Amino acid sequence: MNVVPTSENGSPPVYREIAEELRGQIRSGRYADGDRLPGENTLMERHGVARATARQALSVLINEGLAVAVRGSGIYVRLFRPVRRHGARRLSKELWGQGRAIWQTDGEERGYEVDGVCVDETVADETVARALGLAEGGGVLRRSRRYLVEGRPVQRAVSYLPLTVLVDSAAARRVREHDSGPGGIYARLAELGQAPAHFTEEIRVRMPTPEESQELRLAPGTPVLEVARTALTSEHRPVEFNEITMDGSAYVLQYDFDA
Repeated sequence: MNVVPTSENGSPPVYREIAEELRGQIRSGRYADGDRLPGENTLMERHGVARATARQALSVLINEGLAVAVRGSGIYVRLFRPVRRHGARRLSKELWGQGRAIWQTDGEERGYEVDGVCVDETVADETVARALGLAEGGGVLRRSRRYLVEGRPVQRAVSYLPLTVLVDSAAARRVREHDSGPGGIYARLAELGQAPAHFTEEIRVRMPTPEESQELRLAPGTPVLEVARTALTSEHRPVEFNEITMDGSAYVLQYDFDA
């Protein structure tokens, strides 16, 4: 149960009342996505409050994800329809097996892009080695990238594939490229005879590191969803381990399953 702070006379603090007024104006459409909200000076004059109170009111909206502070410019409305992430459907072979990206399930028809792609070879750390069943010091191919929806960063994903799986072939060479081709790396693994047949995901919520906050442009107080996913073949051989960090305010996680 959420407990709303109250003043000594039992009414909400003034900064909460100001935040509620602004919130209502955003939801009514008076302030649209990208509009600049009244600044501290305007709120001080309009409501007869101290600067600290005006700042608190704006901070409430920022922490709720309804606004974002732009350094040296002001506070702007940030309305963003959460990405609906379908747990099972997005990883279906029917999707990547037909050359489609799993993001076509998440993003629906919304514009998304990938940037910051980096592909290199490295030595698996303890977590990666354990997930992939590798001996200590085992080599992996690492694929790191950031995803944006409608220009907003929503997640960073880092995939690891055992080098022993990437036997020299056109498919293996494509995995090493920035664009791994239609259907992504799962389609390439299938071409290598290592098609994913089973996935496991573990999800936890935590606060972001400073680097994650900067990369995902997170508002203060925004948590991240940390997803650890392992792809296994029909023989339960792990062929990919993916560490995903998601903006907790940008997602709705949906899981459909039979009773």
